[in-house]
Amino acid sequence: MDKGVSIAAAARDLVGVRFRLQGRSAASGLDCVGLAALALGGAVVLPPHYGLRSGNVGLAERWLAAAGLRAVDLGAVGDLVLVRPGPLQLHLMVKVEGGHVHAHAGLRRVVEMPGASPWPVIGHWRMI
Repeated sequence: MDKGVSIAAAARDLVGVRFRLQGRSAASGLDCVGLAALALGGAVVLPPHYGLRSGNVGLAERWLAAAGLRAVDLGAVGDLVLVRPGPLQLHLMVKVEGGHVHAHAGLRRVVEMPGASPWPVIGHWRMI
């Protein structure tokens, strides 16, 4: 199976898991970073501390690069999508066929959202 398809399938398997800030397991809850790490197979280095609010794109990009991902111009299934839902907020989603999977803080669970991102896309990142 294609690596991107495997990542997307792993993300979809987590739909319904409850949201928990800095959550790292399906049993106790996930945030967007935990979701991304599990979808990527758990073999990525997670940032040690971060808050719900942060507008530091450079820091997020350095973490993504250190985790073994590379920036790509056009997103494909299985890529991580870095978006800006608000002025001081960054968020990661996993691109799936027809939409995205992400940990939705407001809905308090991991959801699959159809269509294009409703938020400005900062970049797409792919597992090398």
